[in-house]
Amino acid sequence: MAGRPVSAPGRAAKPLRIVARVHAMPPRHNAGAEHMLVSMLRPLVERGHDVSVWLSRYTDDREVYDYEGVRVVPMAARVDFGEAARKANVLVSHLENVPATSALARGFSCPFVAVVHNTHRPSFRHMAAGGTALAVYNSDWMEREAELYFAEVPEAIRPASSLIVRPPVFAGDYRAAPGDCVTLINCNEDKGGDLFWRIAARMPHQKFLGVRGAYGVQVEPPAPLPNLEYIDHVPGDEMAERVYSRTRVLLMPSRYESWGRTGVEAMASGIPVAAHPTPGLCESLGEAGIFADRDDLDAWLVTLERLLKPAEWRAASKRAKARSKALDPTAELTAWCDAIEELGGSRGVRGTNRRATGAVPRAA
Repeated sequence: MAGRPVSAPGRAAKPLRIVARVHAMPPRHNAGAEHMLVSMLRPLVERGHDVSVWLSRYTDDREVYDYEGVRVVPMAARVDFGEAARKANVLVSHLENVPATSALARGFSCPFVAVVHNTHRPSFRHMAAGGTALAVYNSDWMEREAELYFAEVPEAIRPASSLIVRPPVFAGDYRAAPGDCVTLINCNEDKGGDLFWRIAARMPHQKFLGVRGAYGVQVEPPAPLPNLEYIDHVPGDEMAERVYSRTRVLLMPSRYESWGRTGVEAMASGIPVAAHPTPGLCESLGEAGIFADRDDLDAWLVTLERLLKPAEWRAASKRAKARSKALDPTAELTAWCDAIEELGGSRGVRGTNRRATGAVPRAA
């Protein structure tokens, strides 16, 4: 993306070979976990490290490709992941690939980093099998949930160190002049796809925009609504132009969000976000969030009617911009890069818990 600032200032004294194993990557798979990972790997590339991502599922891609400076190796490229892992200074993984990648890291005596995107028990259990040098949590509440897990499961092996990196969003990557639509990104049922079209049906004079997601069964009304348009899911580097430039208010009536990256992206443009109060969304949106229960259709109608009034919208937009500024990711990405460089230079020496905010390290 043009005009992007340096993500984490500095240059590595010793270039490292950093290898990540995940199931999918943009531009084919555009989901929050993958865009968070790209935002974390990009500054490591900027510091001079050799960063590659190896996919564990087949796609139509057969050749190695570059995505924002990160080298992506598809399954169909038929290159030896095991050999790449053996030569790595640091192995990174998330979601379904954590168990296999952490086992490989133990076999090669290589530091392993687990990026944890949700509070579901398998996420904690997989990284607690042993050998996790660094656990990266995407929010304060997720770290608290992890601490509860380790307190309740005495046989779980606590990661050697931990770090909080909130899903990094550089405002300049997503900033646009807001449009006139009420928008939902990913229209599956868990994200509120059914509620979304019901709201549109009750507000026939307001434009609505549904962006189909990269996963989940997408929910649409039984018959088309003249004020509701759906578009296919959009690559991250096109969101500003194709989605946020058309959006007046973003809806996030999600059943579960560990953080809620799209809300932070929208706030970069001063777009107010109305959301269901999950712990993650309450933390990410802060005082800028407007909250309503996802099971209360009338509450959403009242909230939108008020929010779309010019004076109310301007006040909410001002709060959104202030929250976007407060979430600048530079300090957390710098702490992340420093932690990876420390791990890569030590080849498996246990570290200490550190917080991305620069707090005093805690004992593991």
